[in-house]
Amino acid sequence: MYGGNITAIAEIFLLGFQNYRGINVLIFFMLLVIYSLTICGNFLIIILVSFSKNLQSPMYYFLSQLAMTDVMLTTNISPNMLNIIINQGAAMSFEGCIAQFYFFGVTESSECLLLTVMSYDRYLAICNPLLYSSIMHHMLCLKLILISWVICFSVILIHTITICKMEFCGPNVIDHFFCDLTPLLDLICSDTSLVRTEVTILCIPMLILPLIFVTVSYVCIVRAILRIQSNTGRKKAFSTCSSHLCVVSIYYGTLFSIYALPSGGQSLSVSKILSLLYTVVTPLLNPIIYSLRNKDIKKAMGKMNKMNNSHTL
Repeated sequence: MYGGNITAIAEIFLLGFQNYRGINVLIFFMLLVIYSLTICGNFLIIILVSFSKNLQSPMYYFLSQLAMTDVMLTTNISPNMLNIIINQGAAMSFEGCIAQFYFFGVTESSECLLLTVMSYDRYLAICNPLLYSSIMHHMLCLKLILISWVICFSVILIHTITICKMEFCGPNVIDHFFCDLTPLLDLICSDTSLVRTEVTILCIPMLILPLIFVTVSYVCIVRAILRIQSNTGRKKAFSTCSSHLCVVSIYYGTLFSIYALPSGGQSLSVSKILSLLYTVVTPLLNPIIYSLRNKDIKKAMGKMNKMNNSHTL
């Protein structure tokens, strides 16, 4: 029973990638490798930031939170997706499906807010370097992180409760690899206008406003970089925010391609592939981008390797 309404659906069957049955084993192992690398890469970022002295700054503190979000996102989606692929479809309890949707919404929205906080950090570092240390102190970092998580858990909970109050009567089949919003709405027999209106309203503070803030921040950052006289100074300033800009572009690019663009012209296969990008591929790319483009993280990784080698000897 949910919010006084009785649902006729006890479990939901997810079809996964039925159009690719001939290569489901190949897809399984490919996604298993991606999942393993994602977990290792993001935990490496968390460990490096926690124990490396040269990474004890707000930017890397926020980065470790982003890595934690990526671990939560991919762990929420990938294990069950692998089960669906190898078995060519799998059943999931209705409660489990709702829980997966909730934590998916929390992690996606928290990543959005964390990227916004990180853009503010880069704005202060480049546009107001003299005031950076006094403004972006430890307590402010902690408050920004806590506020981001509290907002995400609270807002998505309200939205999930609204969905649970709807009447679900089937069919109980979802042609997807996880419990996303649109497939869930297709299972509702009652009027979904309230849910859709709520989604539109929540997109403003959780997606649109953060995107505007990030865009304005980077316009100011670019202007500040162009005012730097020396080429060396420009390159150094740009290197401090280039990784974050790449991650922001990938995140919003994939998110808007699946949710903001009209879905009428998208086939289910295209929709699933786009969903794979932001639920599976993006969490893998984030640590790779930061590792390859950040000298401090490379330096910390080098020190860790030397310590491991010395202990081995």
